[in-house]
Amino acid sequence: MTARDWRAGELTMLLLALVLAVAALSSVGFLGDRLHQGLERDARRMIAADFVVRADHPVDPQFAAEAHALGLRTATTAIFPSMINSTGAQPASRLAAVKAVSPGYPLRGALRIAPAPGAADHPATSIPAPGTVWVDQALLDALKLKIGEAVKVGNRNFTVGAVITRELDRGFSFVNFSPRLMLNAADVPSTGLITYGSRVTYRLLVAGSDNAVARFAQFAHDRVDGGKMRGVALESLQDGQPQVRQTLDRAGHFLTLVSLLTALLAAVAIAMAAHRYMRRHLDGCAAMRCLGVSQAALRALFTLEFVGLGVIGGLLGVALGYLGHLALLTWLGGLIDVVLPQPTLWPALEGVAVGLVLLLGFALPPLLPLTRVPPVRVLRREWGEAGRTAWAAYGFGIVLFAGLLMLAAGELKLGGIVAGGFAGGLLVFACIARLALWGAARAVRSERVNAGIGWRYALASLERRSSTSALQITALGIGLMCLLLIAMTRNDLVQGWRKSTPPDAPNEFIIDIQPDQRGAVTQYLDTHGIAGAALSPMVRGRLVAINGKPVDPDSFKGEDARRLVDREFNLSYTTQLPDDNRVAAGSWFGETTKPQISIEQGLAKLINVKPGDVLRFDVTGLTVEAPVTSVRKLDWGSFKVNFFVLMPPAALQDFPATFITSFHLPSDQQSTIDGLIAAYPNLTAIDTGPILAQVQRVLQQVIGAVQFLFAFTLAAGVLVLYAALAGTRDERMRESALLRALGASHRQVRAVQVAEFVAVGALAGLMAALGAQVVGSMLATHVFQFYLDFDPWLLPAGVAAGIACAGVGGWLSLRHVLARPALQSLRDA
Repeated sequence: MTARDWRAGELTMLLLALVLAVAALSSVGFLGDRLHQGLERDARRMIAADFVVRADHPVDPQFAAEAHALGLRTATTAIFPSMINSTGAQPASRLAAVKAVSPGYPLRGALRIAPAPGAADHPATSIPAPGTVWVDQALLDALKLKIGEAVKVGNRNFTVGAVITRELDRGFSFVNFSPRLMLNAADVPSTGLITYGSRVTYRLLVAGSDNAVARFAQFAHDRVDGGKMRGVALESLQDGQPQVRQTLDRAGHFLTLVSLLTALLAAVAIAMAAHRYMRRHLDGCAAMRCLGVSQAALRALFTLEFVGLGVIGGLLGVALGYLGHLALLTWLGGLIDVVLPQPTLWPALEGVAVGLVLLLGFALPPLLPLTRVPPVRVLRREWGEAGRTAWAAYGFGIVLFAGLLMLAAGELKLGGIVAGGFAGGLLVFACIARLALWGAARAVRSERVNAGIGWRYALASLERRSSTSALQITALGIGLMCLLLIAMTRNDLVQGWRKSTPPDAPNEFIIDIQPDQRGAVTQYLDTHGIAGAALSPMVRGRLVAINGKPVDPDSFKGEDARRLVDREFNLSYTTQLPDDNRVAAGSWFGETTKPQISIEQGLAKLINVKPGDVLRFDVTGLTVEAPVTSVRKLDWGSFKVNFFVLMPPAALQDFPATFITSFHLPSDQQSTIDGLIAAYPNLTAIDTGPILAQVQRVLQQVIGAVQFLFAFTLAAGVLVLYAALAGTRDERMRESALLRALGASHRQVRAVQVAEFVAVGALAGLMAALGAQVVGSMLATHVFQFYLDFDPWLLPAGVAAGIACAGVGGWLSLRHVLARPALQSLRDA
């Protein structure tokens, strides 16, 4: 039977859908398995230690004392941005990520350096000697320097001693996008760079025996968690490189979403293809039952055939998935500079399991009723009570498949939303389809509705086979919903990352401007043709209470919220609402002497703050308390200076502040910034152009991988659309042939077909657009941390897509019916 079905093409659709689903899931599975192994293997090297205490202020000496008492080795690093100046005949300056290291760094792994650009590198056996710095080649090129020449770091000149070629613990934070300059920690005080308002990340590195490290980790957690220490974070081997892991997690979410939706589409395609397979094998099963074949024999026959098909399809999908994950590595492998180990067998076993679950859960249920009804009922095409067995089997298959999806997702939230959306879509779409067909058929039969014969007969035909029609509309709707959801993911979530800086947007930021330098900096910029660069005050304060209740990061569920409240905020004061801000709730405070707060909308949602709530900030040991009177929506894409929290001048102007400004600087005027930094070395200039270029490079890797997997999804979507429309092809051919045999003209038969496909496509497209909006909003809010606005164009786009797909598929399926004699069509049907 299997050989005969294969020759007849009955299993082609099932096998293609199965291979696509397994390939999509296993490709992401292989990639995730290798990345997980690589991060676990290289965790020590990627944090340069066994355990790290990180803080936004000097690390408490008690941590180092405890480490020494346990016999552990320690080292320290301090990372901050600063402008580096060349001292040659043509002075130049560039922003660099300065890293001050102590003797012993790194405790794990090795820093690799080279004596000159392009020369062979080697592991560093020490840290930079006093008076010497090591730099990236990018910084050498930008400053037009050579090894042995001098650079000015703050108030002091240093000799460039080597080129850094590899630094695994560099990190992926904002400051580290700039070229690296590494110096001895003992030289930092002489530079005069670390002053009030300086942004410095301090790290205490610890390494030693596993037992001693575990005891130190317990001590550190007790101090940080139990003591509620603010601004302190702990990194362990399991964290690896947290910035890299966060980027990879975000990429993994996108890839997993695409693979899960591909599997969902494949499940729908398999169910529809199996339904058509069942109807085409009805007469054969009836004959076998009449000839004495038992129910057990028929069940064994179908089970063996589909288990074999599942194993073959699973193995083919795993092989294709392995090749696919190699392509994914081409895009994503550059995010971590390590050689990944080979994958384990777990993704392959998981892929085969997916294949078997898909077939057993979605292909066998339509076939079970054939083995449970008396032969005479099968011959009469009557199902009786046996149809309930198929629905029960479908329910079991959906539950099993949902669990497998959550297992493949590796995250309960993402897998739950996708699986829940799939199950909910099946139930809701089926109910809506049945009700809509029932209502439309009765509406066109009403004397008050002047519907043509095409619409009346089409809707009546759809209602007459309501179960089959509802299944077809549901399958088509689920398929379109998945495709629209992927389109939304790419357009709204991914394309938002890909926006480049507007041509006239600020591309240069100057920070750390001291109060007594305001006038001189403004005058310098005006003199050099940069007029209107407003200097905004910046006061650093920590949120300590909301409505009188002390703020505890552990009380917030979201990781972003915990991270925000665990660090200092940049507060500012003004009387004018910035031109790229608008008030979303409450009212702007304007000219007032009473302390009030205007908070950014995203932050307000994260920490659950609304107008009327009272916030208390700690600023240099003093407290500022004020009610929230407005919530602002910011245009972060403008790249102008913006603040999460704004207050009236009377509330903050007596506190220590630094100033920040941004402006657009043409590329041929870089010497203007060089002169400004030379006059005021404490200032930090940030050129967002190179930083954004680096961000775009990383995002292009993620986007390329998503687009690669999207090919799987499109292929599965095409299979779903074809299977959904082909599922009732035989019935439509028979009905069209009967109409022609009864005297209907070609025009009338074509009108019936067009009306039927328009009704099916429009209803499926409408439900798909609504479902994609609901599921997409949940994913954006709870998984990707992205606020997705309602897109009014999604509804007409969904309806148009549904009509187009149904129309094209219907034309392809029935285009030969009108060209052949009715008797021949009836015989073929």
